[in-house]
Amino acid sequence: MENNGSQGIGNATESNRVRILKCIKEVFPVATKTAVWIIKITVGISLAILFLKYFKVLPWFSELISPLFNHIGLPGEAALAYVSGYFVNVYTAISVAVSLDLDVRAMTILGVMVLCSHNMITETAVQKKSGSSAIRIVVIRTFSAFFLAFALNRFLPGEHFSAVAAGSAVTLSLGEMFKEWLVSTAGLVLKMVTLIYTLSIMQKLLSEFGVIRIISKFLKPLLAVFGLPARTSLLWIVANILGLAYGAAIMIQESQSGKVSHRDIDLLNSHIAISHSNFEDLFLLASVGGIWYIMLLSRWAMAMLLVWGQRLEYYVSDKIKSKYKNY
Repeated sequence: MENNGSQGIGNATESNRVRILKCIKEVFPVATKTAVWIIKITVGISLAILFLKYFKVLPWFSELISPLFNHIGLPGEAALAYVSGYFVNVYTAISVAVSLDLDVRAMTILGVMVLCSHNMITETAVQKKSGSSAIRIVVIRTFSAFFLAFALNRFLPGEHFSAVAAGSAVTLSLGEMFKEWLVSTAGLVLKMVTLIYTLSIMQKLLSEFGVIRIISKFLKPLLAVFGLPARTSLLWIVANILGLAYGAAIMIQESQSGKVSHRDIDLLNSHIAISHSNFEDLFLLASVGGIWYIMLLSRWAMAMLLVWGQRLEYYVSDKIKSKYKNY
């Protein structure tokens, strides 16, 4: 009996090992393809931004839109922090923001804007590849950033922030800027490749062993409030913990596998467009003065409005199509 029991355990272990190896083997080619694609985009865009900075195009554009920022409780100089984050990432926005000596209220407003619309080109490319309209995503993210900033400026207690700390910008040569870019991009690429392969394997294993079904059941009530289907739970978790760029592999694989419908992906993308990376990025901005729960809850509320609005759009569209089919 004991031998039979031991043999059964051994067979089960061997079976699990085979399943794990099979999952890794299946994932590897797809993960490699995604990694190459995301690296090409990241390297190309970051290099282009380097030249835009060197030739003062970004500072010029920031100065152009700075008067708008006076209407949302921020000094004009905060435009450079926003624009830097919009085209690059949250780290770049923070590096500019900390030099402005913003108070808690102003940093919270700027933080919400940056969290809604950062790393726009790369993250829009990811969402487009997963099946959503690039134009819609850009409009949603940019509009949400300014709408929430306007709303928070109206309702947050405190006064309009108008003064900034004096400071002199350090001008680097093109060679020095390129050296900095090379080091930071190499580190970023290594991090992205590691996460893409790790997450792809993890997602496949979770699916193979039925864990995704358990996660979906647990998150179903919360996602229902947001207007999202339960089957998008894994993608929602990945986007909230890691963000869009790092979670690209899973998002693209799930959308192309057919397990999640195009409409479900579209609804999810409307939500996570303005509410993702709610660990690292959120707490980085909180560490420099933003109020974390306002930066989180305001975007969740906006994301909920966007998704339910899109559901209404689908409902009306289906009714119209159904009506014309009957004629």
